[in-house]
Amino acid sequence: MLLFPAIDLIAGRSVRLYQGNYAQATPIAADPVAQAQRFEQAGLTHLHLVDLDGAKAGRPQNWATIKQIRAATKLFIEVGGGIRDLATIHDYLAAGIDRVILGSVALKDPALTKTALQQFGPDKIVIGIDAYRDRVTTEGWLEESAVSCAQLVTAMQKAGAQTFIVTDIERDGTLSGPNVAMLAALHQQFPALAFVASGGMRRVQDLRDLRTAGIDIAIVGKALAAGGISLEELKTLEG
Repeated sequence: MLLFPAIDLIAGRSVRLYQGNYAQATPIAADPVAQAQRFEQAGLTHLHLVDLDGAKAGRPQNWATIKQIRAATKLFIEVGGGIRDLATIHDYLAAGIDRVILGSVALKDPALTKTALQQFGPDKIVIGIDAYRDRVTTEGWLEESAVSCAQLVTAMQKAGAQTFIVTDIERDGTLSGPNVAMLAALHQQFPALAFVASGGMRRVQDLRDLRTAGIDIAIVGKALAAGGISLEELKTLEG
């Protein structure tokens, strides 16, 4: 499997939310740069980085910390949160970020998203889908739409997207297990696309269950901090 340990940023610090609720933010690390370096030292190669302040504000808010993490590691880094225009995408990629995640803007401005995919390429743009009971949410999970996950995937596939991060926000940060059924259904409906599982990981068996369902890319956040999954176990699964 390809596994992304996650760092979510609020005010320059690493936190984890419970079901996307900003009022329930658990501190993880005061120094996210050192946290990312620990991931690299464990032999992991990828990092999922989210600017939670940026997701709420609609523009990057933790730019300084993100640049520090980029400079301090050789990890493949994907960044999401508050990326709403082509200039921001360009700035992140120019700073050495490997790819950016377009979430709210994919639903609210599909024309811009299509332009980004054409201009930067699908290897640099991943679509983030935050789902609440199969409905897409936006603005840092604060707004719910009437659009289903499959509807957004269909539209974005036509725009040129190839990779989708799908987060079940009811499970995110809960350590209750990923929504394997939802992810498997998307994989079966869109077999040519890559789906990245996000939300609810609690133990190594969850990752094995995803792999059995055809999902071989996953993001692991709170389970690392809570001790349900170790960095060594992630490295072993990647191998």
